[in-house]
Amino acid sequence: MNIPRDTMCNNTATGASKKINAPTAWIPAARAATSSRRARKSKRLMAPPDKYVIVNFDGIAAIVDAIGGVDYDVPFDMKYDDPSQNLHIDLKKGQQPLDGKQTVGFLRWRHNNDYTVQYTNGDEGRVENQQKFLKALAGQVLQLKNVTKIRSIAEAVFKNVKTDFSAGELLWMACRPCR
Repeated sequence: MNIPRDTMCNNTATGASKKINAPTAWIPAARAATSSRRARKSKRLMAPPDKYVIVNFDGIAAIVDAIGGVDYDVPFDMKYDDPSQNLHIDLKKGQQPLDGKQTVGFLRWRHNNDYTVQYTNGDEGRVENQQKFLKALAGQVLQLKNVTKIRSIAEAVFKNVKTDFSAGELLWMACRPCR
């Protein structure tokens, strides 16, 4: 399950509502925010999350670059520029190798500059695509050809991923076929 980053919740000592992504640096706060009586009452979440994975974009880029790129089928042309963030995304539709920087652009993309192309179901579509990509990345990391790159892959993971999953649980999930 992925909790959309714009989900509102009561996650502060004052009781003020904020976006769920606000307390991600403090996992107990995020768990408390999603398991509160109010969150259950709103029927957004029927049970609190019992495990978590936090990966920053730099971490994903480092993992992708450590394996020499990821082959992925980009669902449509993605063209977006935001000079204030130094963010420039220019990806063509179709199967292609993505490097770390392109991957971050793909994962961050919400819509084209002119809004003519965007996910039909908004942020949920973006989250769905992010999950598909992470499964594809995990599958490619585990390929035999990457055995010689295990040290750089491990360094990228340990520097950039926070989780309470065991290594065995992560391996089991990565080895499951993409659905």
